[in-house]
Amino acid sequence: MRFLLDAEQAEFGRTLGRMLAAADTPAAVRAWGAGDSGPGRAAWRRLAGAGVFGLAVPEKHEGAGLLPIELVVSFVELGRHAVPGPLAETVAAAVLLDRLGDADGLADTWLPAIAAGDAMVSYADLSRGPYALDAATADVTLLVDGDTLRASGGNGPVQPSVDPVRRLTRCAAGAVLASGPAVRAAAAQAADTARLLTAAQALGVGRRLLDDTVAYVKQRTQFGVAIGSFQAVKHRLADVLLALELAEPLVYGAAVELAGASQAGVAGSADATGVGIAMAKVAAGEAAYTAARAALQLHGALGYTDELDLSLWIRKARALRGAWGTPAECRARILPGPASAGAQIFHE
Repeated sequence: MRFLLDAEQAEFGRTLGRMLAAADTPAAVRAWGAGDSGPGRAAWRRLAGAGVFGLAVPEKHEGAGLLPIELVVSFVELGRHAVPGPLAETVAAAVLLDRLGDADGLADTWLPAIAAGDAMVSYADLSRGPYALDAATADVTLLVDGDTLRASGGNGPVQPSVDPVRRLTRCAAGAVLASGPAVRAAAAQAADTARLLTAAQALGVGRRLLDDTVAYVKQRTQFGVAIGSFQAVKHRLADVLLALELAEPLVYGAAVELAGASQAGVAGSADATGVGIAMAKVAAGEAAYTAARAALQLHGALGYTDELDLSLWIRKARALRGAWGTPAECRARILPGPASAGAQIFHE
């Protein structure tokens, strides 16, 4: 399948990129990791103003409808600029609430607020573990436990993560908001959406790591020449580029499949769509991790320092690789069978 963004989609991505480049996101990321959510919240509101969160909210709730391709375009840029916060989780929560409908009033209450950027939502499926991302900062935390949707009844202490900016909290289950088979079906759709957008973030992280590393090896000299002229360095970066180039069509192809399923009114992701998303997640996560390892090595001793902004993307690549589906879990979905017994749930 040959897939190209149309002119409007491509310009949307470029506009977001310019906006985030001017927002000094590394400073917001460092503040977020230190417990100061102010700069990150400001970036969140700017993203909402640009229509990012409305892409997951239907028009009747003041959004633009579920538009997976445009969401992927957005999340590639969010990864490229390392924007902090429960981004995929908020979109997943919007998908969940939309699928559950308006009978319980949850959609009417939260979806317009999500589209406007007034609600930052943490969302977790307790079958994957007890931790929710940025629950202490979010306006509401939603927890799915089998056929039951609950609000968080309180947060424990922040747990260590491979990425200090991804602040994980063990949440206690609170009041029941909805229950029944519809919750399980909606949660499956939400999880696939979160998995796809995590893959898109990872793709953006990998692109940023590659760009920064290429720029560095062009200016770093050894024996009187730029180290980028060394064949071993060229080969290492070519491997990274190849991995990212192979992952990108899988990510956008999965978005096309999800858009088709959504337009057809499919309740929950079809099996083929879920497999496509799992393939995208594996490819993008491994490509970003390859980019992080190459960036760390080719920057030499600088790559190990917290002071260098590069560390923000290196750590994020490792965390996104396991978020919403480890490589083993996703491969087990692609090729189910005895190998699936070895799939393990990963907590950052």
